[in-house]
Amino acid sequence: MKQTAFYEIHKALGAKIVEFAGFEMPVQYSGIIDEHLTVRNKVGVFDVSHMGEFEVRGKDALQFLQKVTVNDVSKLTQGKIQYSAMCYADGGIVDDLLVYNVGGHYMLVVNASNIDKDFKWLQSQLKGDVQLKNVSDDFSLLAIQGPRSRELLQKLTDVQLAAIEYYHFKRGTVAGVPMIISRTGYTGELGFEIYFDATPVTGKKVWEAIFAAGKEFGVAPIGLGARDTLRLEMGFCLYGNDIDQTTHPLEAGLGWITKLDKGEFLGREPMLKAKESGLKRKLVGLTLPEKNIARHGFPITSKGSAIGQITSGTFSPSLQKSVAMGYVGSSYGEPGSCITVSIRGKDIQATIVKVPFLQK
Repeated sequence: MKQTAFYEIHKALGAKIVEFAGFEMPVQYSGIIDEHLTVRNKVGVFDVSHMGEFEVRGKDALQFLQKVTVNDVSKLTQGKIQYSAMCYADGGIVDDLLVYNVGGHYMLVVNASNIDKDFKWLQSQLKGDVQLKNVSDDFSLLAIQGPRSRELLQKLTDVQLAAIEYYHFKRGTVAGVPMIISRTGYTGELGFEIYFDATPVTGKKVWEAIFAAGKEFGVAPIGLGARDTLRLEMGFCLYGNDIDQTTHPLEAGLGWITKLDKGEFLGREPMLKAKESGLKRKLVGLTLPEKNIARHGFPITSKGSAIGQITSGTFSPSLQKSVAMGYVGSSYGEPGSCITVSIRGKDIQATIVKVPFLQK
């Protein structure tokens, strides 16, 4: 298994280490609930260096990305970022991703578990003057997230962080280290993601500087467990759970990133047909009573008939209630509708609600 530049730091901090996407990664330190609330109320630091980064260069790079992603890359000027998805010809999702216009070339940030699959698929679509390079091993990536994140990071950089809008980035230095400072995250909180040289020496320098600067703000290291509960409270999709090759962006609630009017792209025709004929199912949010956790794959029923299944579920530390997402037939998807989730042989009443669950 691979290790990030921060592996020895995680071990020294007593993190519980698990295998994830071929990496040894920290799933928790002090505990998922404690870490979750730290991010919601103070500031937390995630090692997400296992994510994948690809460079796309060449005079046909824009045309290539227009073909393989659902968002309109022509609108992406230097210093901006798009949330997007890549689809197969039938509309099924290859992966969701970020697209950065770095100036002169693009950078794609893909899910850790999909790096090899995504790269091979992109290679199979290459045409014209396009150079595609997997630079995942060149980058360390830390996410500094929470209401005190800007104050913390500002102590370490001359870049005016308040001037960086959501889904924008700047190049600069943090703790004297050159990096991309990106106003993005997977928590729903104010936050930044920083990309820099992937050596352990550089990683140790940046990590120690962040934790020294953040002491007054109650900074803490955060594992993948809390990353999942944080994203689910916001209704953010997780590839492999809420979206995959059997789902298309429209039924997953990602119509806002799917620009059907931009011209041809992979998966466009099936999605146009699905939209014209009416979506047969859609991804919805659910709340459940008490601490009834609805796990991935649990059946959703209405009046004894199967109408869908759960894709993600957890107990929300912020809301103190159980929340979940799942696909249901479109006729059952109205907020306020009461349905049933089968949990360990028991039928538990649940209510369909709008996401995000946590209103920021």
